[in-house]
Amino acid sequence: MIQPPDYPVLPNPGDPRLTRRITGVDHTGAATEIAVVEERPLTMYLNRQEIVTAMTIGDHPEYLALGFLRNQGMLRADDVVTGVDYDEEIETVVVRTARETTYEEKLQKKTRTSGCAVGTVFGDMMEGLEGLTLPAARIRTSWLYALARQINTTPSLYLEAGAIHGTVLCQQDRPLVYMEDVGRHNAVDKIAGFMFRHDVPAGDKILYTTGRLTSEMVIKTALMGIPALASRSGFTAWGVEIAQQVGLTLIGRMRGQRFVCLSGEDRLVRDVDPASVPEESARSRRKSAT
Repeated sequence: MIQPPDYPVLPNPGDPRLTRRITGVDHTGAATEIAVVEERPLTMYLNRQEIVTAMTIGDHPEYLALGFLRNQGMLRADDVVTGVDYDEEIETVVVRTARETTYEEKLQKKTRTSGCAVGTVFGDMMEGLEGLTLPAARIRTSWLYALARQINTTPSLYLEAGAIHGTVLCQQDRPLVYMEDVGRHNAVDKIAGFMFRHDVPAGDKILYTTGRLTSEMVIKTALMGIPALASRSGFTAWGVEIAQQVGLTLIGRMRGQRFVCLSGEDRLVRDVDPASVPEESARSRRKSAT
């Protein structure tokens, strides 16, 4: 097992490559300067096959490529990765495996998902849910409240510039890995790549996202083997339906004392009185915009 870096892995709001200062005018006509998030293309290869070009903020390209390929079913759990080569100049990452792979036919059958471009779900991702059993982990509501407080006040690109999604891998009440990107699917793929690269077990984890709980987010979380997915945002009907089918605990609209669970409620252990949980500060409430 490759040892992961010290927890937590966080976005770096001070990285000059991730944001740009742009001057404009405000509602009064006065000059103003704000930070805006960068977008840059990243082309991913699996061995000799070009797979996709994604728009991304550009950090952790190796994790993004590994996670994307793993979540699309192109990397198997038992695949031996012999190399992950990133060329910053041509904005390309190549994942090399011991197993020979060919995906030309699969690439012709891709279907766009809702929300953000490049969020592609192949038919066999849905097939991968057949017979899937998620761990019967217990989720304490005190952990959910603690995670929301910590995550929503963590220094982030969102608080620096907005227009970005965050996804956090958590264990009990501890955030472990925090990733952000312009697309929520990119952020969760980075988490998946981190877990795959470092052989991180999934059965006792919670995935937290600032984005909507769509079918794609539910599918990816389930395929990663994580039993619970939580968000500040709301749900789509298909996302809820799939979560119920696979037994994923799905929690949305987490704001201060409140949340709604639409699937997997049997995992919840209500060990704290919601009335004892403080309401969010104004700064934390900004997160709901993502």
